[in-house]
Amino acid sequence: MRDGSLRCCTLRGGWDFNQKPLLVFWETTKACKLVCKHCRAEAIEKPLPDELTTEEGKRFIDQITEFGSPYPHLIMTGGDVLMRKDFWELAQYSISKGIRTLVAPSVTPLLTEEKIKRMKEIGIIGMSLSLDGARPEVHDEIRGIPGIFNRTVEVMKFVKSIGMFLQINTVVMKPTINDLPDVFKLIYDVGVDAWEVFFLIPTGRAGEELDLTPEEYWDVVNFLYDASKYGKVTIRTTEAPFYRVVYRLRVVMDEMGKDVSEIGVGELYYKLRSRLEEVMGPIPKEPPKQKRAPSAYTRDGYGIIFVAYNGDVYPSGFLPYKVGNVRERSLKDIYLNSDALKRIRDWRNFKSPCGTCEFGFMCGGSRARAYAYQKDPFGSDPACLYPKIREKLNSIIETALQFSSK
Repeated sequence: MRDGSLRCCTLRGGWDFNQKPLLVFWETTKACKLVCKHCRAEAIEKPLPDELTTEEGKRFIDQITEFGSPYPHLIMTGGDVLMRKDFWELAQYSISKGIRTLVAPSVTPLLTEEKIKRMKEIGIIGMSLSLDGARPEVHDEIRGIPGIFNRTVEVMKFVKSIGMFLQINTVVMKPTINDLPDVFKLIYDVGVDAWEVFFLIPTGRAGEELDLTPEEYWDVVNFLYDASKYGKVTIRTTEAPFYRVVYRLRVVMDEMGKDVSEIGVGELYYKLRSRLEEVMGPIPKEPPKQKRAPSAYTRDGYGIIFVAYNGDVYPSGFLPYKVGNVRERSLKDIYLNSDALKRIRDWRNFKSPCGTCEFGFMCGGSRARAYAYQKDPFGSDPACLYPKIREKLNSIIETALQFSSK
């Protein structure tokens, strides 16, 4: 799964997501030497014949500049970007256009220290790597090849040793959930800059049997808030925008001296919290210095857009709802004029409870999950527990809203 939301330079002021995206993900190829059991891209060993050519790739990069400066960030993903023979030519072309360019490679023998150094030298500003467990038996089982865990840790340390921005992506699903505290400890000790926690969407190779219940997801986002209190590592989520709601509510609860039990956490939360304190020490009592989750209020199709290997455009890599193709129309034209994208950018178009939620402006729910389970990108996010426990939080909600700007 290489749709890694690498956001080292998230912008808020003056960036109108109705007019241009912050992040453009380009699935440069479906080719990859890994065989991850949850792969969104359903990656294959060899490139498909209809992926964008070098010249088409450059024309697509030119389309990004049509949005005007500051340009959206380009995240080159896959598959594995290094499976494209013209990767370096395309990356340098993007950088030459003044586009902040980032990469999400797979950890395979193709990703050498020499190539990582070269990435930094040519001006790639950051990298994301996947780490789904704190033990080889967890990570290697998911990635499908023995030895990937140890190599990933080596690469992580090397990337930080040369001063490159590093984000670690971890998918939350049944095989990984119990390792989350230990993964956090590992990336904390390495000095990773950001932890992007992916909440599983049943698409590609990922089946519903790997997914969690809404109660379990609620426990995980509350655990992530606790982890954020240790500082140093920025924690964000993909396909769990309700983390922003939980973060804000928990800040207010900490300030009011309220116990976490009032937000409806369950057994999994206490298990994760206990292990977190075992490996990290007591959770700081004070709320994080940052009063809102460290993320722009993006969601699928709103500040984020995904371009597939063949030029097809989707609201995100996890939402297979085609809105155009860059071979036929410019990315700017698609982003601004697609009826589906115009609808998806206003959370009030979503079905209740997402469309009537007082925190809709900061969350809006996962459009990809609504589509995966309801075949409706405008449906409500079935993983969000907030509507079920809202009445318990009446004394907190008003205060939380006062400090949450649109």
